[in-house]
Order: sequence, then structure tokens, then C-alpha cells
Amino acid sequence: MSGKRFARYATLVAAIGLDLVFFRPTGGPADVGGGLPAFAHDDLAAAMALQERHNPDLLDIPGVAGTAVSIGLDGRPVVKVYLASAGIVGLPASLDGHGYVTEVTGAFRALGDMPASAGDPSDGTGENEPTDPRQSFPRPVPIGVSTGQIDVTAGTIAARVVSGSTVYALSNNHVYANRNAAKLGDHVLQPGTVDGGVNPTDAIGSLHDFEPIRFCSPFPTCPANQIDAAIATTTIDQLGNSTPGNGYGTPRTETVKARLGMEVQKYGRTTGHTLSRISGINATMNVGFRDNTARFAGQIVISGGNFSGPGDSGSLIVSAGSDEEARHPVALLFAGSQTSTLANPIDLVLERFDVSIDGN
Repeated sequence: MSGKRFARYATLVAAIGLDLVFFRPTGGPADVGGGLPAFAHDDLAAAMALQERHNPDLLDIPGVAGTAVSIGLDGRPVVKVYLASAGIVGLPASLDGHGYVTEVTGAFRALGDMPASAGDPSDGTGENEPTDPRQSFPRPVPIGVSTGQIDVTAGTIAARVVSGSTVYALSNNHVYANRNAAKLGDHVLQPGTVDGGVNPTDAIGSLHDFEPIRFCSPFPTCPANQIDAAIATTTIDQLGNSTPGNGYGTPRTETVKARLGMEVQKYGRTTGHTLSRISGINATMNVGFRDNTARFAGQIVISGGNFSGPGDSGSLIVSAGSDEEARHPVALLFAGSQTSTLANPIDLVLERFDVSIDGN
């Protein structure tokens, strides 16, 4: 690898976070207290460079959902290729002589604007109990509960964010901006329409700004997106800054970088409070929306099919662990598959709108 190319990926390693945690094949931490093993910095940068170099060819193979950098059984960084189904043909034997791993995840899809049948919260609460994230909440409503633009079925409120004295609700583009189709000023509701929300009675704010999603069609090559995000103007009388009582509570204002092996948690409209670990970074994924596909680069992959479900789009993913380590914002959930969840790095989202998490 040239010095210039290596420097580029070393910088990317630093941006993701140098306190990466590696795991031995048995699952025990290899170096919890003392930082990275000596090989980790160089190997992580090399794996990212290898991934980026082969992304165009890999993503052109029918049935390849995306790629990321993960941790192999030997505890070292490795390129992972995500497959929509088993038996994909055309995969290379190696990447420039380097091995890689595959994982059958199913296709990735945006997890908002979901069908009315999407299920119960994972904690088993009932529709009429005050901790059911699908219900209508007294104002100010908590974060992590059902919401959506007037033409969207339902997604999740990520957090209350602020810029100076102005207060906003944060969620996905496809939850608050209806996949670029909404107009600035459109009401956003709590709960979303599929959960009984009615405009304008249940409005908690109005669409203020969104990052447009660039879809693959009609372009000959899919343009890369980094975030699926939007903000709606609101007030502290309309929106609180904590989850319901069966969630993780109030997120901290200070964010942290995603790390492989990092334990994270979220609270969302459909599956409630769930925990898992980050299993992939620097992910480039093809994500299905209702009528098109979009490619997202630089994303975070969380393992476990029970971590999220349709309607959880917009959930804020925060760190787990001890009280001192927990509740730092890490990512904004927006898509998933049968086995995994996909999220935007939260710092990219906050920088785009020049806001910060209104937490503690």
C-alpha cells in the first residue's frame, strides 16, 4: 500500500476511534484496559483500504448487500461481505490474496414507514400501558416513541436536539421527510398515523430541515449517502429528552465514536429497549426503500436480529455498560435486515444540522 493511501485510512481509523476493542475467538476481551494490540492500528487501516478497493466489484455482484470491516476469528480486522441469501455466485476466492468472511443477513431495508402489523415492544408491555412506545403520550412526549410526518405510518423519535435556544426533534429523513417527498413546515405527529396519530391534533412540531437521500435509480452508478436524517422544530413543552421509564433514560450530550465490539442499546417504537454489540464499521450497504434503493457509506452495523424491527427507524443508539460509560450517543438507527441493524454515525448527523443532543 502506498504511503499516501495508508495515511488516508490511518486518518479514518482515528476518526472512528482508536480505542477499538478486539475479541479473542472465545469472546473474551483481548485488551480491555491497555488500548490496542500493537498490530491493530495498521491492520485496521489496511482492512479498510482493502474493502474500499474492492467495493465497486463486490457491490456489483447480484445478491451482495454490502461490505464492512469486522473482526475475524483470529481477533484481527477483516473485510466482511453481507449476502442477501445463501449461494451467491460470482464471489471472488480472495481479495488481492487476502481472505475475507461472508455473512448471510438478508437484504437491508429502511425500518420506518412500516406496515400496520409491525409487532409489540420487546418488553411485553400492552397497548394501554404508559410505557408502550406506540401509544399517544402526554406532552411533553418522551423520546424513543412513535412519530412520523403526516404521510408516514410511523418511525421513532431519536432525541431532543438544540441549536442555541432553538429546540428540534431528530429522526430519519424517511420518517420526518417522507423520503424527500415532504415539504418544509409539514407537521410531524406523536404517535405516527399507524398508531392513531391525527393531524393537526397530535402534532409536536414541523419539518425544519432534512438531508436529501440520493437513490440509485435513475443513476448508472449508485451515489453514496452518509446519513438518513431530518429535524423538526418543536419546544420543550412538546418534547422531553428522556425515554419512557422502561428505557435507558436520558442520553448524555457527549457523543462517543463507534468501536468494534462496543456494547450499545436503543429504545424504539417497535422493539422497545434492546441491547447488542457493534459488529461492523465503515460499512457500505445497499438499502431498500419502498420504491427504490439507496447506497450508504461509512455506516455502523449492530449484530442481532432482535435489536430492531420495522418502525424503529430514527431510534438513537447509545453506549451501554457501566453507569459512567452508558448513554453516550453513538449512532442513528435507520435500516436493518433479518440479522443486523444499520446506523449512521451520530456525529455526522449532528454536524449536518449544527445541533447537539439535549441530554445530561
